[in-house]
Amino acid sequence: MNTPLKNYINQYSDSSPLIVFRIGFGILMCYSLIRFWLKGWIETLYLNPSFHFSYYGFEWVKPIDEYTYLIFILCFISSFFVAIGYRYKLSIILFFLSFTYIEMMDKTTYLNHYYFISILSFLMIFLPANAGYSIDSFLNKKYYTQIPRWNIDIIKILIAIVYLYSGIAKINSDWLFEAMPLKIWLNSKYDLPIIGESLMQKNWIHYFMSWGGMIYDLTIPFLLIINRTRILGFILVVFFHVFTAILFPIGMFPYIMIFSSLIFFNKRFHKKVLKYLEELLLTIKPGLDLTKTKIINKSKTKFEKIKLSIIAIFLIVQLLFPFRYFLYPGELFWHEQGYRFSWRVMLMDKVGYTTFKIKDKKSGNFFMVDNEKFLSPFQEKQMSFQPDFILEYAHFLGKNFSDEFNEIEVYAESFVALNGRPSQRFIDPTVNLYGERESFKNKTWVLPLNDEIKGF
Repeated sequence: MNTPLKNYINQYSDSSPLIVFRIGFGILMCYSLIRFWLKGWIETLYLNPSFHFSYYGFEWVKPIDEYTYLIFILCFISSFFVAIGYRYKLSIILFFLSFTYIEMMDKTTYLNHYYFISILSFLMIFLPANAGYSIDSFLNKKYYTQIPRWNIDIIKILIAIVYLYSGIAKINSDWLFEAMPLKIWLNSKYDLPIIGESLMQKNWIHYFMSWGGMIYDLTIPFLLIINRTRILGFILVVFFHVFTAILFPIGMFPYIMIFSSLIFFNKRFHKKVLKYLEELLLTIKPGLDLTKTKIINKSKTKFEKIKLSIIAIFLIVQLLFPFRYFLYPGELFWHEQGYRFSWRVMLMDKVGYTTFKIKDKKSGNFFMVDNEKFLSPFQEKQMSFQPDFILEYAHFLGKNFSDEFNEIEVYAESFVALNGRPSQRFIDPTVNLYGERESFKNKTWVLPLNDEIKGF
């Protein structure tokens, strides 16, 4: 007996959207890595700092001195091989591993689009993105014109999750009723030509962009899915992301999302892209035959079932993981437990000042730490208002100065301001942080926010 799910799994569609996505994804990653290297960020972010903030459970992921460059080289080569479709399965696995390792070397550099690239590359391991217009296809003399429909739809679902969850996160009182933190950020854009000293200073524009951003995120997946509204949706995608790229230093994220939205277009569009690519290659190598057509075998294999099971688990995790913050009491924007990896994009402005006191429990002697001796300015800024950063750094200090005291204790003097609110004490100054351990449990030593943010 056929079920709707089984019928859907057995459906096939043209492979060209996935092929175009593979080529574009590989090219964008190549450019991103070159850009990262040329800007000197490898040295600035990973080699110069003497201390690096780790993700819980992945403390072993660290820069490896000058060999860190080799990780970036491996990542670049594998992304190039993904683009041209050479040994695709191995290449996308190596890209996923190397890129994710880079992402996890220092928690300070966390960005939503890094996370998006990491989980997207993991997903692509299980997709036949080298079905055509690839070195693999050329060498094997096979061009698979049809692939299971879900191979393309799963990418669309992931993109929809990013937008919808980002939109849901904006349904809160700070964002909608106070226009925070956009009011803070846009007021600082006075140096923008024409609109900086006029439009960006208007209160109504702050609210317009806050509500508009929320509505955009919640509606854009549906505009892209529906045939009649797809062109409008894509125009809005381009306008929104180009405009935000002008306003904020968010790197490659706008261009990655613009490109990713193209997968919603039909096969005719992608076939035109591939035809243009073929003509371009033929100008370089006349007589090159890129396609030997063969319909993909539609029989289900044991591996296919395993692959579908992995994808199903992946999808469930992506749907549920962003809501883990419900497990923690208090204000999410304040304690940030469950904040990362939940598609909360530019929702808060936090400013903190955190110093540490190293104390000998027996003698009572103590001294204050100069954070500049151990942290870069960027690391110190991020540490000052994030509890897990503060705890990890406290343990680092405790170990670093353990030889100077018989029984060492580490205390934090921390004050944080959230979304324009007055600064208030953040960490309980009576708690010895060196005696606390990182875990998934609630951090009771984070003092509650003296206010309430309603919404998600």
